[in-house]
Order: sequence, then structure tokens, then C-alpha cells
Amino acid sequence: MQKNLPENDISWRLKAIIGGSAGNLVEWYDWYAYSAFSLYFANSFFPDSNPTVQLINTAGIFAVGFLMRPIGGYIFGKLADTKGRKEAMTLSVLLMSFGSLLIACLPGYKSIGIAAPILLLIARLLQGLSVGGEYGTSATYLSEVAIKERRGFFSSFQYVTLIGGQLIALGLQLILQNIFLTDQQMHDWGWRIPFVLGAILSLVALYLRTHLNETDAFKGKDKAIKKEGSLKELMKHPKAIMTVVGLTLGGTLAFYTYTTYMQKFLVNTVGLSKYQSTILTFCSLLIFALLQPVFGAISDKVGRRPLLIGFGVLGTLFTFPLLTTLSHTTGMWQAFGLLMAALIIVSGYTSINAVVKAELFPVEVRALGVGLPYSLTVAIFGGTAEYFALWAKNLGHESYYYWYVTFCIFISLVIYIRMKDTKHTSLIDQ
Repeated sequence: MQKNLPENDISWRLKAIIGGSAGNLVEWYDWYAYSAFSLYFANSFFPDSNPTVQLINTAGIFAVGFLMRPIGGYIFGKLADTKGRKEAMTLSVLLMSFGSLLIACLPGYKSIGIAAPILLLIARLLQGLSVGGEYGTSATYLSEVAIKERRGFFSSFQYVTLIGGQLIALGLQLILQNIFLTDQQMHDWGWRIPFVLGAILSLVALYLRTHLNETDAFKGKDKAIKKEGSLKELMKHPKAIMTVVGLTLGGTLAFYTYTTYMQKFLVNTVGLSKYQSTILTFCSLLIFALLQPVFGAISDKVGRRPLLIGFGVLGTLFTFPLLTTLSHTTGMWQAFGLLMAALIIVSGYTSINAVVKAELFPVEVRALGVGLPYSLTVAIFGGTAEYFALWAKNLGHESYYYWYVTFCIFISLVIYIRMKDTKHTSLIDQ
């Protein structure tokens, strides 16, 4: 039986942060590999001569994968609140491994016809189920193992590894593009490599997670309570649920706009080459990842709410001008500067959103409370971001999407202004 560890046991907490984050890194690498390499495999599953239509089809499956995230948020959130954070995180990474392996082995449309995109959809649904469970459980785990005074800093590593997963996918793409494979080879079979690697890395993450300690918060809860992880118990916290939805809405849409969709935007709208788009996205995301602990540490000093309000105000004022200017930019350095300005603004949300959500709920429904409303919001708004952006472009009115992002950030800003600062009202300490 594991003993509760003392508050000042820094070495154990660092080990827990590293172990939990490593699994999170692999999960998000697997998730983002689909988006990063869709430029190459779109024509394998959707034989249409129009590249924008091909990307719309792959973005559609990307969006459908998000529909499984609320289901994953519920299943794994309930599991984490009843059986433990460790068990839920271990099972989620195992499921992600299977989904990646399935994509790696899929024949193309020319070989099996309509079955190819259908099987791609099934694999993506499995990955959506996995990553839907990953967010709530890992956010809860990292928030609970962190020291109270450094909770913003330590929990920010969830987004460091989330962004890191995309960085690994992009880094692998750069290596394959420029060292080992030709463009034709990337389109023919090279796109399968990241999914094979993802399946292997998931098994490594599985090993790491089996050796994690359970959090003291979960082990110390009242075992007489039998309502943990239930929807009925969760619904006793309607204000916290709506706060999660409201603060996620604008943040997740901005995040997916400037990260996942941006690589396609730079190629399809700005007119950069695939190589230029990949290296620009990689460099900007690397700096973005490094910013997360900085903003997290700032929140430990000044509170969570000022950072959220900063993101809301700047995002509302500058989203449209930033995207409009970026769409007319011709140089890489100008595009890089504009993209970094956007990512600095978004950091006010990404760095602390996990800990804010965890601080809203009591221990018996914390993983479910973080995971389910978040996953629902991301499925509706984050998952459809690419699809809506490409649809607006195909109509010839791409600016509609810029206004859409702006409006959603404004709605979140209203929530930020009205909510209490969870740094001072955290339920993790109760």
C-alpha cells in the first residue's frame, strides 16, 4: 500500500510530473500526426483533383474524431474518479497506440475503395476516444501532484507536452521531407512512418504510466462517498460546468486556429511551400511551448484571472487584424512575427486552463468535471475549426472565419470577467 507523500517531497512530485507529462506528450503526438501529415495522405483516401476539397475531407474526419472526445471524457473521467487517475491514464494511452497502428496499416482508396476512408474514420474515432479521456485525467493528475504555491507552473506542463506532441510530429515531417524521402515518396508511403512511430512510443508511455504513484488527493478522499464520477453528482456543480464551457470556447478555437490549422493556412492561403509552412510552424510552436511555464509561474504570483482576461481582451481586439494581415503576407519572417504575436496572446489561456478547471471541482468528480464539459466544447468548436475555415475559404469569404474566432473569444472574455480567481478559491486544497 502506497503511503501519502509529504508536501515537500519535491523529487517525487517532479517524477510524477515527468511521468504524467511523458504519456501526455505521446498521446498528443499521435493525435497531431494526423493533422501534420494530412497534406500528404489526403489524396490516398479521397481521390479528388481539388486539393482544397481533399483537405476538407480529411479535416472532416479530424472533426468527427472530436465527437468521440466527450464520450472519452465521460468514460475515462468516471474511471479516474472511481478507480484512480493512474489507471485511467494508462488505459487511454493504450487505446491511442491501437488507433495509430491501424492508420499506419490502412490500404488506400485505390486498393479497397470506399472502405479506406471508412477505416480511417474508425481509427480516428478510437483516437478521439483516447484523447478525450487524456485531457481530464492528466489535467487532474498534474494539478493534484503539484505543490500549492507552484500549481500554475507545474500544471502548465500539460500544454508544454501537448504542444510538444505537435512539435515532434512536425520535426519528424521536416526530417522526412528534407533528408530521407522525396515529395513523391512522402505522398506514396512516407506518411505512414509517423503512425508506426506513434504506436511504438505509446507502448513506452504505457510502461512509464504503470510506474506512476496515485495522487494523495484521490487516495485521501472519503471512501464512504459512493457518488464519485457520476453525472448526477457532477450536475450538482452547474456553475463550474458552465465556467469550463465558457472559458474553453474562445481559447480552444484560438489554439486550434494558430496551431493545427495554421500549417494548412500558410500553404493554402498565404502561399508558402509545404517546407516553409512546416519549419515556420515548428519554430513558432517551439517558442510557444517554452512560454507555457513562464505564464504558469506568473499565474502563481498574480492569479489565474488576470491572464485569462488578458487573453480575452487582446484576442477580441487583434484576431481579425492578425489573420487578415497574415493572409496577405508574402515573407516567412513577417508571417513568423504575426504568428508569434498571436501565440503569445493565446498563452494567457493555454498555460493555465487545465489548473483553473481542476480547481473548480471537488475530488470525487474532478476528472469528470474537467474532462466532460471541456471535451464537449472542444468537439463542437475546436474540432470543427479547420473544417469551417476551409469551407469559408472555398466559398470565397475566408474573413467570415476570422470574425467567428473573434466572437467566440469575446464570449469567453465575458466569462473571465465574471468568474472568481480559482487560485484563491481552489477546491484541490479542500
